[in-house]
Amino acid sequence: MRPRVILADDHVMVAEGLGRLVSEVADLVAQVKDGKQLVEAVQRLKPDIVVSDVTMPVMSGLEALHRLKAGGSKARFIFLTVHTDPLLATQAIHAGACGYLLKAAAGEELLDAIRAVMADRIYLTPHITRDVLHTMTQPSDASERPLSSRQVDVLRLIAQGKRMKEIAAQLKISVRTVEDHKSQLLAALGAKSTADLVKYALRHGLFPE
Repeated sequence: MRPRVILADDHVMVAEGLGRLVSEVADLVAQVKDGKQLVEAVQRLKPDIVVSDVTMPVMSGLEALHRLKAGGSKARFIFLTVHTDPLLATQAIHAGACGYLLKAAAGEELLDAIRAVMADRIYLTPHITRDVLHTMTQPSDASERPLSSRQVDVLRLIAQGKRMKEIAAQLKISVRTVEDHKSQLLAALGAKSTADLVKYALRHGLFPE
């Protein structure tokens, strides 16, 4: 039986090409353009696999994974991205992703990745495997501490240049709570300024560059 797949990518031409690839080994049940649409589609359609970009509008693929896992989703995530940062790949695997590969190698690796995760294996692109394994074996530091869903929300809005009052209004929380979250983010990520938080958000695909 062919697995049911949802594809998430905000670049139309890329998504069309990936959709054709996916259709060779799976049934493509939906294509979405941002993380919020992805969460809604997975909750509604309950696919076997999600093939998702990391950096997308509204909500990143990594944040969508966190939210879906917290909600009990059993969908297996494969991240397909331009990001070669081994720390990001490590965080994705720790968050529950079953695959991580690069868009540049999608034509060669995506079908193998889908087959691997359906066989309950993790697929990691050979292009960064050594660096990821090195990262995984290093002592954890502040920059690797997992963030809560609310912290990710606050961090994403800070990266968008929102003021404390705007963030509070959008998230329906108090300004004091936003300030507390910001302080916790600075401590958790070893950051010293708002600029450091923005750099972290960009580097980890929480806000489109």
